[in-house]
Amino acid sequence: MIFEQIRYDTADGVGTITLNRPEKLNAVTSVLIREMIAAFDAADADDSVRAVIVTGAGRAFCAGADLSAGTQTFDGARRGRPEVNDEHRDGGGLVALRIYDLRKPVIAAINGPAGRELGTSAESTPNKLGKPPVLPRHYRGKPLD
Repeated sequence: MIFEQIRYDTADGVGTITLNRPEKLNAVTSVLIREMIAAFDAADADDSVRAVIVTGAGRAFCAGADLSAGTQTFDGARRGRPEVNDEHRDGGGLVALRIYDLRKPVIAAINGPAGRELGTSAESTPNKLGKPPVLPRHYRGKPLD
């Protein structure tokens, strides 16, 4: 798979997702969110991948949302994300739900500053190693197994 804003590599049973916008401190865009979800889908479908590591290129893990578009940052329709059935899902929430559904453990290798959404998604969703889930209140919309 070829990605624009992340790198996805596999080696020795580990899939590594690297946020790859170091010039913007890996600030999150809708493209980056879609690419992360696609990479998690690829890792889930690959039986040779036993765990996934998420990290950031450069000196930061993730600065949070990329606000460089000003007020257009929050215009979902303009960014290609029209609301469906009046349901809103923020990008960080979509990533957290995808991690929750992943059949493999996810490790956040946080290297430097980390925005709240992606920084807590990997560590707050249930891993498959027996640790009980600790979900922030806004992720509790889905019943736990």
